Amino acid sequence: MRRIVVTGAGGFIGSHLVTALKQRGEWVRGVDLVPPGFGASDADEFEVLDLRRPEQAEYALRGAQDVYALAADMGGMGFISANHATILHNNTLIDLNTFEAARIHGVQRYLYSSSACVYPEYLQEETDVTPLKESDIFPAAPQDAYGWAKIFGELMNRYGGADHGISTRTVRFHNVYGPNGTWTGGREKAPAALCRKVAQAVDGEAIEVWGDGLATRSFCYIDDCIEGILRLMDSGFEQPLNLGSDRMVSVDELAEIIIGVSGKRDISLKHVPGPQGVRGRNSDNSLLDKVLGWSPAVALERGLAITYSWIAEQVNLQASAAREALV
Repeated sequence: MRRIVVTGAGGFIGSHLVTALKQRGEWVRGVDLVPPGFGASDADEFEVLDLRRPEQAEYALRGAQDVYALAADMGGMGFISANHATILHNNTLIDLNTFEAARIHGVQRYLYSSSACVYPEYLQEETDVTPLKESDIFPAAPQDAYGWAKIFGELMNRYGGADHGISTRTVRFHNVYGPNGTWTGGREKAPAALCRKVAQAVDGEAIEVWGDGLATRSFCYIDDCIEGILRLMDSGFEQPLNLGSDRMVSVDELAEIIIGVSGKRDISLKHVPGPQGVRGRNSDNSLLDKVLGWSPAVALERGLAITYSWIAEQVNLQASAAREALV
């Protein structure tokens, strides 16, 4: 049994990771600025701490052998396109303080959660984009401050690990989705937002889609994401590694799949102005397959069916609560 700290454990990926580690029999401390939003954490300990403060980061990592550094100030395109300075400030502090705490406490293994947002915008200007390889990151030109912050975090991880004898991992997430994640409030990402809109719509209505709906992405289901994280930590591989699906679909195609799994038959799409991010993005999984002997396997239709069912339940619960409040 290893002593593990998961930062960002109150968030979407972090809460799922804590559960998976406990299922493996590990001892886990979860750390986040807020408790989990959808039920109690499975962690042995859960502490509400602000990793932007160095003394709290140091306290969070006491006794840790392994750290999964998932804490970040982030959200969907609506959030990251409107909060550049805040994101750059908060994430830089979180990453600096967490790694320094790992150094102080002699952490043995440290996994840093990066993002496909590190890749240059000039490689993502077409919808029929060439899948992005790990080596494509430089010359650096990410679209937004979130990408720049993650590049800094990757470099901190690389050089800090080499200088201080910490075995590091860097995982680049590509659009992870699934149940028990943010689905409303402005920080939700496209799959959750579209699931919510479809769940709230009735037959004959149209749901709003930002932009022309032709922008392309790949989407990785949460169970595949967690499996990939655990395999990467166990692998010993210390270079950045993509973790995502290599099946690319347009935003309109994503919406149509969600409408299909919802069981509703007459929902149309209405394109409206809104932030869209890069024009196209897909994951090259060649290195992932080579290093781990594994690739994400959950079909998009299956993952969206599970996600839609959970979000539809949340929509119904929220509507019931609102009706009761009026009584």
